[in-house]
Amino acid sequence: MSDRFTDDLLLGGRIRLRQPARGFRVAIDSILLAASVPAVAGERVLDLGCGTGGAALALLARCPGTSVVGLETQADFAALARDNAALNAMSDRLTVLHGTVENPPAGLGAGFDRAMANPPYFDPRATDASPEPSRATASVEGADGLAPWIALAARSLKAGGTLTMIHDAARCEEIVALLTGWSTIVLPLIPKAGRSAKRVLIEARRPGSGVTRRPPLVLHAADGSYRVEIEAVLRHAAPLVLAAASG
Repeated sequence: MSDRFTDDLLLGGRIRLRQPARGFRVAIDSILLAASVPAVAGERVLDLGCGTGGAALALLARCPGTSVVGLETQADFAALARDNAALNAMSDRLTVLHGTVENPPAGLGAGFDRAMANPPYFDPRATDASPEPSRATASVEGADGLAPWIALAARSLKAGGTLTMIHDAARCEEIVALLTGWSTIVLPLIPKAGRSAKRVLIEARRPGSGVTRRPPLVLHAADGSYRVEIEAVLRHAAPLVLAAASG
């Protein structure tokens, strides 16, 4: 390890992750996303924007018998994701491709059972990009916004497959509008009781129709610690099932 990278532990030590010391780093969003994907043994999952592999590896640790194909736009992050797969003895279950959602590589394929995505949150017209290039790329979306992410998931999933996404709660209605032809579940995430939602988890199944809105899920207790069920997700690889979620 150099001062450019850190070696970190996820899921209570189940996953080792090497990532840049500065710039974009895996956070709680990636773990909540991975916990929410309803994958079972034998299924293939597409991870759009896999970064250094945090969400993909967390899903693989929780779901034995699954495999993931990750798509990452930053070549150095894609290389780190491959290294992290090897570090966790998961190279046979995680394949990482370099490319963009707008122009994915020909080898990406289709017929996936599940897709997941933690897209950049910020609109380039309404934010100043970070001076750190990797963080700017990871946090500021492209000129076409979120539409290419959903379009690629739609092309890549088999009939009845699901897309699970985590995003800024302020963009929720925009995302729901893009999911025409999908059956959608929306779960707001709020930091503490009485606060506004900061993030939203969305699960969409295609083909389908209609939107089911779940009560907000509270992440922290009054003393600032994670609630017991959230601690189980973050430390013990427990699933977060949107279809049965409650506040």
